[in-house]
Amino acid sequence: MSAPPPDDIDRIMSVMECAFPPAYGEAWNRRQVGDALLVGNCRYGLIAPDGSDHFEYDTDTAGFFLGRSVLDEEELLLFAIAPKYRLKGLGHQLLGRFISEARASGMARVFLEMRRDNPAGYLYAAHGFREIGVRPAYYRTAEGYRIDALSQELTFDHRANT
Repeated sequence: MSAPPPDDIDRIMSVMECAFPPAYGEAWNRRQVGDALLVGNCRYGLIAPDGSDHFEYDTDTAGFFLGRSVLDEEELLLFAIAPKYRLKGLGHQLLGRFISEARASGMARVFLEMRRDNPAGYLYAAHGFREIGVRPAYYRTAEGYRIDALSQELTFDHRANT
């Protein structure tokens, strides 16, 4: 598997740096992103401010996703929309694309894990994700507070598509 274009990793990192609150330590570094994308079972997607996935050299990046698949399951590892592009429908559009691609590739389900207080929980619920488990006190803030992690899944009924 070849590495993604460096510009795409730059785009992912530009969103990651502004979208993930540093207090939780959830953001990945450039090497983690690059290494994940070298593995054949990981994929990513980008969205521009106009909702497209087409970028000119100076086009800003509004958001990204990073997913990993194993057999017929996919995990949404990272998902972010830059703060200045939130509440414009881009999160719904990008998550919808991620889900559609997973379904089209034959995945039976998609998993994700998030902080209990993550406002993106409303977005995930709107797309059909449901809570399947809790990891008590999994996340730790910079101040030492502990926050539960919520495991969620979305399942596909492929019989409905035949």
